[in-house]
Amino acid sequence: MSQGQPNPWHNGQGRVWPGEWVTSRLGVRVTGDGLADLVGLAVRRNPRRAHLLVSSVLGKHVPTDPRLVYGSGLLLGELVRLRLRGREAGGEQYLPFLANALRGTRGAPRALRDRLREPKGGVDAIVLGYAETATALGHSVADALGGAYYLHSTRRPVPGFAAYGGFEEEHSHATSHLLLPADPAALDRDVPVVLVDDELSTGRTVLNTIRALHAVRPRTRYVLAALVDLRNEVDRARMRDLAAELDVRIDAVCLATGRVELPMGVLDAGRALVEELTARTPEPVPAGVFATSRVDLGWPAGVPDGGRHGFVRDDRRRLEAELPRMALRLAAALTPETARVLVLGFEELMYAPLRVAEALADALPGVAVRYSTTTRSPVLAVDDPGYAIRTRLVFPAHDDPADGPGERYAYNVDAGYDAIVLVVDEAGDTEELATGLLPRLAGLAPVLLATIPKEGP
Repeated sequence: MSQGQPNPWHNGQGRVWPGEWVTSRLGVRVTGDGLADLVGLAVRRNPRRAHLLVSSVLGKHVPTDPRLVYGSGLLLGELVRLRLRGREAGGEQYLPFLANALRGTRGAPRALRDRLREPKGGVDAIVLGYAETATALGHSVADALGGAYYLHSTRRPVPGFAAYGGFEEEHSHATSHLLLPADPAALDRDVPVVLVDDELSTGRTVLNTIRALHAVRPRTRYVLAALVDLRNEVDRARMRDLAAELDVRIDAVCLATGRVELPMGVLDAGRALVEELTARTPEPVPAGVFATSRVDLGWPAGVPDGGRHGFVRDDRRRLEAELPRMALRLAAALTPETARVLVLGFEELMYAPLRVAEALADALPGVAVRYSTTTRSPVLAVDDPGYAIRTRLVFPAHDDPADGPGERYAYNVDAGYDAIVLVVDEAGDTEELATGLLPRLAGLAPVLLATIPKEGP
């Protein structure tokens, strides 16, 4: 993608929606105004759900302009802020900027981000993001609220941090989530709680969370925030019923609404399709041998790498002040010929790489900077323009996960980059990384490894 085409759905010669392949093979259909601009389709390697909605603005499975990712999250946060201030509508003035960015208009991602980067008025709230896909999205929503406290769930138990609670994500391949706040008192307040996920499919996950949180500390207001809302009327009635049962107000905001239509037998058909194509198509192995080196970002001491244990206003202020300097350090480690850079985050570690990538894009306006992260989620890769996951790298877990060793994945990461910046935390900077993901990335392009220091209790 050129600098003027930040939308991964745009191929520069016409629009190919990366869901057509799944629709033609499995009969899965996406309906709704603007929904196809925000999501494509892929096939899961998961017995409980055949399809995967692949976001064009999340930066998880598809390398994306980081300013589009952050701007979309800030826009969602602005919709939350307006709702908490009693406005049922609002934010429409930003939609043309989002639409232009999705069309691939040059400069539109930055314009979207710039118009939303300054909070429009602080709101005292608790924002909870869901691991792993919504950790940066939730953080972006909290940024838009100004004074909000942010915490995301995690699948990583951490010594020194006691669990506040947990919940189950019913469709996920790895369902154990923990809340590990450094300051549990920050959660024990009757302020609005905003629950952020990339999509609301049925809403069961967020409603289960509300019920669990409310049992520990009753509150009067909750807001569900997602990029896309796919709930049907039965699902929405379930939310209203829970609000009445708990005597609370529950609102929902999103960037687009719609439906995913699933034909009968789609689970069996999806399973058969995965088996057929997996047997027929071997996993590609990157063939290059490029250099790997380390770069010190100069991450500010004491600032958390994200919301795993909580993120407060002072953390946000200090990080904002240091991001330009970190971007310049990173830019100095790139060669003058660099034209395309991928900043790759690591599973739940999404926010820090996103903000670094965004700052790097600002520092190097002539360089196409893209952002995505690795993931636990197993997805079928099909090299077809009508499919959202074109390539995948497979490598072993490298952070000693509590649920044991297993495969991890990086999607749509190819040889089209002049450099790959891999951002990990100390728990992920291991021998397994050095013998697994790093050499696979170095088979595609020179790699710069940036490790963010450990956050203590």
